[in-house]
Amino acid sequence: MAQNKIQFQKGLSLQQFLSDYGTEEQCQRVLEGARWPQGFVCPSCGHQHEPVRLRTRALLQCRHCRHQTSLTAGTIFASTKLALSTWWLAMFLVTQQKNGLSALELKRHLGVSYLSAWRVKHKLLQVMKERDEQTPLSGVIEVDDVYWGGDAHASKPGRGSPTKTPFIAALSRNDDDHPIGLRLGKVKGFRKAEAERFAKRHFDPDAIVVTDGLACFRGIATAGFEHQPVVTGGGYRRMAIPELQWLNTVIGNVKNSLHGAYHQASGKHLPRYLGEFCYRFNRRFDLAAMLPRLGWAAARTPPMPHRLLVLAEPS
Repeated sequence: MAQNKIQFQKGLSLQQFLSDYGTEEQCQRVLEGARWPQGFVCPSCGHQHEPVRLRTRALLQCRHCRHQTSLTAGTIFASTKLALSTWWLAMFLVTQQKNGLSALELKRHLGVSYLSAWRVKHKLLQVMKERDEQTPLSGVIEVDDVYWGGDAHASKPGRGSPTKTPFIAALSRNDDDHPIGLRLGKVKGFRKAEAERFAKRHFDPDAIVVTDGLACFRGIATAGFEHQPVVTGGGYRRMAIPELQWLNTVIGNVKNSLHGAYHQASGKHLPRYLGEFCYRFNRRFDLAAMLPRLGWAAARTPPMPHRLLVLAEPS
């Protein structure tokens, strides 16, 4: 049987990772190159010149105004007490695995405390989420409603259960009818206004949107998109509808990945977990490039202190 070229691609091996990012100095050079590809630019006066390096490469002083800055200032790594080599190892582990990596497992790999691992994990997820949401889905887009969580003994079963977190799943297809892009977004509920907001935020204006017959998806047409609803019915028969078959498969993979890695991922931080899956899915065609791309994005993501990190992600 022929091997799937995407699933069986080489990726970035541990040996190659250690060769490229194995020391603190290597990681500092990578971060500096990501922040200033054309050479150092003083964040205070804008002067472009090789800076004075104080004590270590991580502290830089402008030769013109003598403003001092660090490699990590203004990035997601700001104020970190961990070595950059530890951060890059975390990025390697997060990007090169097919499924998610829990903070507890990351703690054991990095040799840090659980709280430190949790912070690293969620800061990287925030980078993934913010970066991935910058590119809207285009072409033909399959859209469906999904719930995460739930309790068989909940006081209110079904759609109104307080233990279930609703989110919308959208999958774009190319001209060969293959899945290309994925977007997963938490919503306050399956209402017309929420579907309209999601579509305006994540879809290209020329996209063609295919959904099931759920009433809330009329908001997609209200948002100005070409909407093609397909009445699917209930039960397992809706899984065989060809218009939504790719999306149903991906939704199953998303839930299996979340259950396998996090077991009981709370709805509070669900947007980050969904963003992580989308980031890896949308960049799965070049697995080896995923790490340097994440490092580049992390250098351009503003700091997120712990007080913001622990807040519930907005819908």
